[in-house]
Amino acid sequence: MSISITKRNFLYQITLLSLIAGWLGAGIFHYALPGHYFGGYPFIPVYFFLFGLFEISMFDACRKHTPQKMLLLYMAMKVMKMLLSVILLVVYCLAVREEAKLFLLTFIIYYIVYLIYETWFFFTYEVTKKQKKEKKNETNA
Repeated sequence: MSISITKRNFLYQITLLSLIAGWLGAGIFHYALPGHYFGGYPFIPVYFFLFGLFEISMFDACRKHTPQKMLLLYMAMKVMKMLLSVILLVVYCLAVREEAKLFLLTFIIYYIVYLIYETWFFFTYEVTKKQKKEKKNETNA
């Protein structure tokens, strides 16, 4: 089973981002905000990493089978991520009320970081794809 270059790059980058963000966040809680570390913290980077794996798998399958629906899938994945995140936030906050504010703030920061990363990644993917198509058209003309 071969893996596309785009998928491989995304997997490397999201793994690196998850490790760096996870350790950086833990370091901030340990050194800058001692006593504020909460038990649910490790699940936040894991959640975004796993959703990223699911997302790139869906995009890779869409690219192979129905490339004309990539934009629709991108928007659907963003909506799905938002809904799943809201559900996760509500459940966690109802289950662990004393850590709710810190969990919400941390989760929102991670959400924004991953949103920026994913937007940048897929934007550069589309720009590169468009440039390759234009170059191919120029050589054929």
